[in-house]
Amino acid sequence: MSALPQRRPVALVTGGRRGIGRACCLALAGRGFDILAADIAEEGAEETAALVRAAGGRFAFRRLDVARLEEHDAFVQAAWQDQGGIDCLVNNAGVGAMRRGDLLDVSPESWDRAFGVNARGTFFLTQAVARRMLEVPPAAQPRSIIFISSANAQLASPDRGEYCAAKTAVSMLARLFALRLAEAGIAVHEIRPGVIRTDLTAPVAEAYSRRIAEGLSPIRRWGEPEDVGRAVAMLAAGDLPFSTGDALHIDGGLHVGRL
Repeated sequence: MSALPQRRPVALVTGGRRGIGRACCLALAGRGFDILAADIAEEGAEETAALVRAAGGRFAFRRLDVARLEEHDAFVQAAWQDQGGIDCLVNNAGVGAMRRGDLLDVSPESWDRAFGVNARGTFFLTQAVARRMLEVPPAAQPRSIIFISSANAQLASPDRGEYCAAKTAVSMLARLFALRLAEAGIAVHEIRPGVIRTDLTAPVAEAYSRRIAEGLSPIRRWGEPEDVGRAVAMLAAGDLPFSTGDALHIDGGLHVGRL
């Protein structure tokens, strides 16, 4: 009797329809994952789907507002039902400051929005996914949870203080879940992107291009979404099996202190 074909691992990528999220989907598909992308809107999802399928993966999309905790349980239940399980969660969905400006002018609304998506929503979605992961025996493939934080988890930018504070919280979430899930064989990682060329950085592209040319980071170029995607895929595939709770800097050396 021939053996049943092994189930392909499934990665859930929040904010997966464009930018860094799309790059993560493509890189994961290239490493043998099927993709479930979640996002607050559908614009761009069809293009991402075509690219994932061309890379050899299956693609599914579900709408999800990470900040709306009441949506999480139904979403996770549907994900498990439709996909047969989740092997990797990539917490990529995030928002920036409502506007850059004086730290003394940050509004409660902008603070709550940054924490509501980046920290609070991410924490409780991870909690819901981790609970389901723990309900089933470990599969043959590695299981992981990956948090996309920011260089601003370490480097302070007073013109977007609420974003820095929320991403610092994300960094701690990665360490907390790493400790909680290690015994279950679920690795937890944090990726800190630096200056990445996305829609979010487009409004300040000219200023950053000038600063990069002047030596903002030792590697004098923009980071691309694909740089982050490669790192995510490497971790999800289990290429670093004796690592959990670490922060991987994808920033061209921006984080390295200099005198």
